[in-house]
Amino acid sequence: MSILAININNTNTQFGLVCPEGVSQNGFFSTKLLEDPQMGILPILQKHASENSAVEGLAYGSVVPKATEKFRELLSKASWGKPLYQITCENCPLEFNFPDVREIGQDILANAVAGKKIYGTPVVVIDMGTAVTFDIVSSKGYEGGIIAPGLGVITRYLHERTALLPELDPNDLMVSAGIGKTTVEAMKLGCAVGFEGMIRALLDRVLQELRERGEGPAKVVATGGSAGMLPQTWLSDIEFNPHITLLGLAEAYTRQ
Repeated sequence: MSILAININNTNTQFGLVCPEGVSQNGFFSTKLLEDPQMGILPILQKHASENSAVEGLAYGSVVPKATEKFRELLSKASWGKPLYQITCENCPLEFNFPDVREIGQDILANAVAGKKIYGTPVVVIDMGTAVTFDIVSSKGYEGGIIAPGLGVITRYLHERTALLPELDPNDLMVSAGIGKTTVEAMKLGCAVGFEGMIRALLDRVLQELRERGEGPAKVVATGGSAGMLPQTWLSDIEFNPHITLLGLAEAYTRQ
Protein backbone atom coordinates (compact mmCIF):
# COMPACT_ATOMS: atom_id res chain seq x y z
CA MET A 1 0.00 0.00 0.00
CA SER A 2 1.07 3.58 -0.70
CA ILE A 3 0.57 6.88 1.10
CA LEU A 4 -0.13 10.01 -0.92
CA ALA A 5 2.08 12.72 0.60
CA ILE A 6 1.60 16.42 -0.16
CA ASN A 7 3.84 19.26 0.99
CA ILE A 8 2.31 22.73 0.49
CA ASN A 9 4.99 25.44 0.49
CA ASN A 10 5.05 29.15 -0.31
CA THR A 11 6.10 28.80 -3.95
CA ASN A 12 5.50 25.17 -4.95
CA THR A 13 3.48 22.21 -3.76
CA GLN A 14 5.25 18.84 -3.85
CA PHE A 15 3.44 15.51 -4.06
CA GLY A 16 4.25 11.84 -4.43
CA LEU A 17 3.25 8.29 -3.59
CA VAL A 18 5.36 6.85 -0.78
CA CYS A 19 5.65 3.09 -0.44
CA PRO A 20 8.30 0.77 1.07
CA GLU A 21 10.19 0.76 -2.24
CA GLY A 22 10.48 4.56 -2.34
CA VAL A 23 8.68 7.54 -3.88
CA SER A 24 6.87 7.40 -7.23
CA GLN A 25 4.49 9.54 -9.30
CA ASN A 26 6.05 12.57 -7.66
CA GLY A 27 6.10 16.11 -8.96
CA PHE A 28 5.54 19.81 -8.30
CA PHE A 29 3.03 22.46 -9.22
CA SER A 30 2.74 26.11 -8.29
CA THR A 31 0.92 26.58 -4.99
CA LYS A 32 -1.06 29.33 -6.73
CA LEU A 33 -2.75 26.55 -8.74
CA LEU A 34 -4.70 25.56 -5.64
CA GLU A 35 -6.86 28.47 -6.79
CA ASP A 36 -7.41 26.62 -10.11
CA PRO A 37 -8.38 23.06 -9.11
CA GLN A 38 -8.33 21.41 -12.52
CA MET A 39 -4.77 22.59 -13.17
CA GLY A 40 -3.47 21.56 -9.76
CA ILE A 41 -4.00 18.73 -7.30
CA LEU A 42 -7.71 17.96 -7.73
CA PRO A 43 -7.27 15.36 -10.53
CA ILE A 44 -4.63 13.61 -8.42
CA LEU A 45 -6.90 13.55 -5.38
CA GLN A 46 -9.82 12.23 -7.40
CA LYS A 47 -7.66 9.49 -8.94
CA HIS A 48 -6.46 8.19 -5.59
CA ALA A 49 -9.76 8.67 -3.75
CA SER A 50 -11.31 5.84 -5.77
CA GLU A 51 -11.78 2.48 -4.10
CA ASN A 52 -9.59 0.66 -6.65
CA SER A 53 -6.61 2.89 -5.89
CA ALA A 54 -3.76 1.30 -3.92
CA VAL A 55 -3.40 4.46 -1.83
CA GLU A 56 -4.09 3.78 1.85
CA GLY A 57 -4.38 7.37 3.01
CA LEU A 58 -3.14 10.93 2.64
CA ALA A 59 -0.51 12.78 4.69
CA TYR A 60 0.08 16.47 4.20
CA GLY A 61 1.74 19.51 5.67
CA SER A 62 1.36 23.19 4.85
CA VAL A 63 3.08 26.45 5.73
CA VAL A 64 0.54 28.59 3.83
CA PRO A 65 -2.71 29.03 5.83
CA LYS A 66 -4.78 30.33 2.88
CA ALA A 67 -3.59 27.47 0.69
CA THR A 68 -4.47 25.02 3.46
CA GLU A 69 -8.07 26.23 3.36
CA LYS A 70 -8.19 25.80 -0.43
CA PHE A 71 -6.67 22.34 -0.15
CA ARG A 72 -9.35 21.25 2.33
CA GLU A 73 -12.02 22.47 -0.09
CA LEU A 74 -10.41 20.35 -2.81
CA LEU A 75 -10.46 17.30 -0.53
CA SER A 76 -14.19 17.75 -0.21
CA LYS A 77 -14.64 18.15 -3.97
CA ALA A 78 -12.61 15.00 -4.54
CA SER A 79 -14.82 13.09 -2.08
CA TRP A 80 -11.75 12.00 -0.17
CA GLY A 81 -13.00 9.29 2.18
CA LYS A 82 -9.74 7.61 3.13
CA PRO A 83 -7.67 8.34 6.25
CA LEU A 84 -6.33 11.87 6.34
CA TYR A 85 -3.39 13.14 8.38
CA GLN A 86 -1.99 16.65 8.74
CA ILE A 87 1.32 16.79 10.57
CA THR A 88 1.40 19.17 13.55
CA CYS A 89 3.57 19.70 16.60
CA GLU A 90 0.93 17.86 18.66
CA ASN A 91 0.87 14.64 16.60
CA CYS A 92 4.43 14.58 15.26
CA PRO A 93 6.36 11.46 16.40
CA LEU A 94 9.44 13.40 17.47
CA GLU A 95 11.11 14.47 20.69
CA PHE A 96 11.74 18.19 21.14
CA ASN A 97 14.49 20.19 22.80
CA PHE A 98 12.85 23.44 21.75
CA PRO A 99 10.94 25.96 23.90
CA ASP A 100 7.82 26.61 21.79
CA VAL A 101 7.02 23.79 19.35
CA ARG A 102 4.12 25.80 17.91
CA GLU A 103 6.68 27.91 16.03
CA ILE A 104 7.95 24.94 14.01
CA GLY A 105 6.67 24.74 10.42
CA GLN A 106 4.99 21.57 9.25
CA ASP A 107 7.57 21.03 6.48
CA ILE A 108 10.31 21.30 9.10
CA LEU A 109 8.57 18.70 11.26
CA ALA A 110 8.42 16.31 8.32
CA ASN A 111 12.07 16.91 7.45
CA ALA A 112 13.12 16.25 11.03
CA VAL A 113 11.09 13.04 11.26
CA ALA A 114 12.59 11.68 8.04
CA GLY A 115 16.08 12.89 8.88
CA LYS A 116 16.11 11.01 12.17
CA LYS A 117 14.46 7.89 10.71
CA ILE A 118 16.78 7.58 7.70
CA TYR A 119 20.08 8.96 8.96
CA GLY A 120 19.94 8.80 12.75
CA THR A 121 21.22 11.60 14.97
CA PRO A 122 22.71 14.11 14.88
CA VAL A 123 21.37 15.12 11.49
CA VAL A 124 21.21 18.50 9.77
CA VAL A 125 18.56 18.94 7.07
CA ILE A 126 19.05 21.92 4.75
CA ASP A 127 15.89 22.77 2.83
CA MET A 128 16.63 25.20 0.00
CA GLY A 129 13.29 26.66 -1.05
CA THR A 130 11.88 30.18 -0.95
CA ALA A 131 13.72 30.38 2.36
CA VAL A 132 16.74 28.28 3.29
CA THR A 133 16.14 26.42 6.53
CA PHE A 134 18.64 24.45 8.58
CA ASP A 135 17.01 22.04 10.99
CA ILE A 136 18.91 20.00 13.52
CA VAL A 137 17.91 16.82 15.32
CA SER A 138 20.28 15.67 18.07
CA SER A 139 20.18 12.78 20.50
CA LYS A 140 17.86 14.96 22.62
CA GLY A 141 15.37 15.61 19.82
CA TYR A 142 14.60 18.52 17.52
CA GLU A 143 16.95 21.33 18.54
CA GLY A 144 15.97 24.25 16.32
CA GLY A 145 17.61 25.72 13.26
CA ILE A 146 18.40 28.65 11.04
CA ILE A 147 16.30 30.59 8.51
CA ALA A 148 17.97 32.49 5.67
CA PRO A 149 16.91 33.90 2.27
CA GLY A 150 16.63 31.40 -0.57
CA LEU A 151 18.37 31.62 -3.93
CA GLY A 152 15.25 32.89 -5.70
CA VAL A 153 14.79 35.65 -3.13
CA ILE A 154 18.40 36.75 -3.52
CA THR A 155 18.23 36.93 -7.32
CA ARG A 156 14.91 38.82 -7.36
CA TYR A 157 15.94 41.29 -4.68
CA LEU A 158 18.76 42.82 -6.73
CA HIS A 159 16.39 43.50 -9.62
CA GLU A 160 13.43 44.67 -7.56
CA ARG A 161 15.41 47.04 -5.33
CA THR A 162 17.61 48.70 -7.96
CA ALA A 163 16.84 50.79 -11.03
CA LEU A 164 19.26 49.29 -13.55
CA LEU A 165 20.14 45.74 -12.55
CA PRO A 166 18.32 43.09 -14.62
CA GLU A 167 16.39 40.11 -13.29
CA LEU A 168 18.35 36.86 -13.14
CA ASP A 169 17.18 33.33 -13.79
CA PRO A 170 18.00 31.29 -10.65
CA ASN A 171 18.47 28.25 -12.92
CA ASP A 172 21.24 29.98 -14.87
CA LEU A 173 23.80 31.37 -12.45
CA MET A 174 26.97 29.47 -13.29
CA VAL A 175 30.00 31.51 -14.40
CA SER A 176 33.40 29.89 -14.99
CA ALA A 177 35.44 33.02 -14.23
CA GLY A 178 36.02 34.50 -10.78
CA ILE A 179 35.62 38.10 -11.93
CA GLY A 180 32.55 39.23 -13.84
CA LYS A 181 33.19 40.99 -17.14
CA THR A 182 29.57 42.11 -17.59
CA THR A 183 26.89 43.30 -15.20
CA VAL A 184 25.05 39.99 -15.52
CA GLU A 185 28.22 37.96 -14.89
CA ALA A 186 29.00 40.08 -11.84
CA MET A 187 25.48 39.54 -10.50
CA LYS A 188 25.63 35.80 -11.16
CA LEU A 189 28.90 35.50 -9.26
CA GLY A 190 27.54 37.52 -6.36
CA CYS A 191 24.40 35.41 -6.09
CA ALA A 192 25.79 31.94 -6.78
CA VAL A 193 29.12 32.14 -4.96
CA GLY A 194 27.58 34.23 -2.21
CA PHE A 195 24.83 31.67 -1.75
CA GLU A 196 27.37 28.85 -1.52
CA GLY A 197 29.39 30.86 1.01
CA MET A 198 26.29 31.52 3.11
CA ILE A 199 25.40 27.82 3.19
CA ARG A 200 28.94 26.82 4.15
CA ALA A 201 29.31 29.46 6.86
CA LEU A 202 25.98 28.55 8.46
CA LEU A 203 26.74 24.84 8.29
CA ASP A 204 30.16 25.28 9.87
CA ARG A 205 28.54 27.16 12.76
CA VAL A 206 25.98 24.41 13.31
CA LEU A 207 28.52 21.57 13.17
CA GLN A 208 30.82 23.40 15.58
CA GLU A 209 28.01 23.77 18.12
CA LEU A 210 27.07 20.10 17.82
CA ARG A 211 30.69 19.13 18.48
CA GLU A 212 30.81 21.42 21.50
CA ARG A 213 27.71 19.69 22.85
CA GLY A 214 29.41 16.31 22.59
CA GLU A 215 27.29 15.01 19.73
CA GLY A 216 28.87 12.57 17.28
CA PRO A 217 29.60 13.34 13.61
CA ALA A 218 26.52 14.83 11.97
CA LYS A 219 24.97 13.67 8.73
CA VAL A 220 24.09 16.60 6.46
CA VAL A 221 21.24 16.29 3.97
CA ALA A 222 20.03 18.84 1.42
CA THR A 223 16.63 19.07 -0.21
CA GLY A 224 14.50 21.66 -1.99
CA GLY A 225 14.53 23.14 -5.47
CA SER A 226 17.63 25.31 -5.12
CA ALA A 227 19.75 22.35 -4.00
CA GLY A 228 19.22 20.75 -7.38
CA MET A 229 20.51 23.90 -9.14
CA LEU A 230 23.90 23.86 -7.43
CA PRO A 231 26.93 22.07 -8.87
CA GLN A 232 27.55 18.71 -7.24
CA THR A 233 31.08 19.88 -6.39
CA TRP A 234 29.48 22.27 -3.92
CA LEU A 235 27.57 19.43 -2.27
CA SER A 236 30.22 16.70 -2.36
CA ASP A 237 30.01 16.16 1.40
CA ILE A 238 26.24 16.66 1.59
CA GLU A 239 23.68 14.05 0.56
CA PHE A 240 20.88 15.28 -1.69
CA ASN A 241 17.47 13.77 -0.91
CA PRO A 242 14.73 15.48 -2.94
CA HIS A 243 11.95 13.45 -1.29
CA ILE A 244 12.83 13.80 2.39
CA THR A 245 9.75 15.92 3.23
CA LEU A 246 7.39 13.44 1.56
CA LEU A 247 9.12 10.56 3.33
CA GLY A 248 8.75 12.35 6.65
CA LEU A 249 5.04 12.95 6.10
CA ALA A 250 4.50 9.29 5.30
CA GLU A 251 6.56 8.15 8.31
CA ALA A 252 4.58 10.40 10.62
CA TYR A 253 1.33 9.06 9.13
CA THR A 254 2.30 5.46 9.87
CA ARG A 255 3.27 6.28 13.46
CA GLN A 256 0.26 8.40 14.45
